[in-house]
Amino acid sequence: MNAKYEDELEITPHNEWSQKFWDDLIPFKDRISQHPFFLNMASGQLTLTSFRYALLNFYPLVAHFPSYMSLALAKATNFADPGVTESRNWLIQNIKVEERHLNWYRDWAAGFGLTVEELDSVKPNPAMNGVNHFLWSNNTRGNLAQALAATNLAIEWATGDWSSHVYEGIQTYADHPEIHINKRTIAWLRAHAHYDDIHPYEAMELIKRLANHDVKMQQQAFEAVKEGLAYYELALDECQRVHELSLKQDKPVAESA
Repeated sequence: MNAKYEDELEITPHNEWSQKFWDDLIPFKDRISQHPFFLNMASGQLTLTSFRYALLNFYPLVAHFPSYMSLALAKATNFADPGVTESRNWLIQNIKVEERHLNWYRDWAAGFGLTVEELDSVKPNPAMNGVNHFLWSNNTRGNLAQALAATNLAIEWATGDWSSHVYEGIQTYADHPEIHINKRTIAWLRAHAHYDDIHPYEAMELIKRLANHDVKMQQQAFEAVKEGLAYYELALDECQRVHELSLKQDKPVAESA
């Protein structure tokens, strides 16, 4: 094993195709990070009902994330191909990190009044669950570049963006009598808003190494990112729909504390 890799995956400058790949995806990523639901979440405009709905129904995505990555890891077997060994090592390192995030997410949900039993028994509706089905399918049927693109670039890139805004505004919810904000309940947000934001850049670096001389693979990875973000957006549209319905019966947290 490459000892240097264990310390850090070097991020290299983009070449022509990878720079276009990255730039062309920014508008699709921004549809997630700037989605009205996350803007409302960051500004304290969600009702407690809609916040809980999102935490509950996005839980399977967080809980299964290490499994999606494990499916990608199973594809990293041909070490003679460029980027495969680096992808294998990176996935092994970060699967354990994602497992730790599950516990932090549970703490966040607990701070908003959800139990572990509720989380573990949730059955999201199709709009919320589509992203999970896509990631299972993509990581099972796609190649290694597609798997990294959909999971570690699409989902982690957009999540790092919106979580930084929500982290900045999370104290807006602190005065609500049914919400408890402390270091444990914001650990997931803090991680994704700060040190974990390197993950999508590392995923892009791995995609570059895997697909640098394969135009078809480049296009497959690009489409995997777009499709993953599209399913993410469907889930957020559903969260926003539930939020708008909840406003008929309740006030935003910022107005009801």
